[in-house]
Amino acid sequence: MALQPSKLLERFPNPEPARDYEIAFDCPEFTCLCPLTGQPDFARIQIRYVPNRFCVESKSLKQYLWSFRDEGAFHEQVTNQIADDLVAAVGPRSLSVQGTFNVRGGIGATVTVTHDASSAKRIPLRDDVGERKS
Repeated sequence: MALQPSKLLERFPNPEPARDYEIAFDCPEFTCLCPLTGQPDFARIQIRYVPNRFCVESKSLKQYLWSFRDEGAFHEQVTNQIADDLVAAVGPRSLSVQGTFNVRGGIGATVTVTHDASSAKRIPLRDDVGERKS
């Protein structure tokens, strides 16, 4: 079965919930579309998080990031959306999503979104995400 883009972020129980440790993902080939011109925007998306009760399953993360390929989104919007969706899916203790967008029109952009579980913005943990059964 071939992989397909998907907005479903699967998760699995954190195997070491009593310990703080960091998980990092690097997606150097992220693409979305400029909402004004419809032209592709290319970026490197780097995700770092400290899990709480759940971890994100990497294959579903790949399919999730791929799902933005045909969507129009400003750099700030897409980076915040990725962070919000990951917080809703796995409820990390802390999270950082950095989007480093390639130069277009003579200017590049880097957007960094951070989340701390003790911060003011509360994003409820979603119940409708996929969960891997071990």
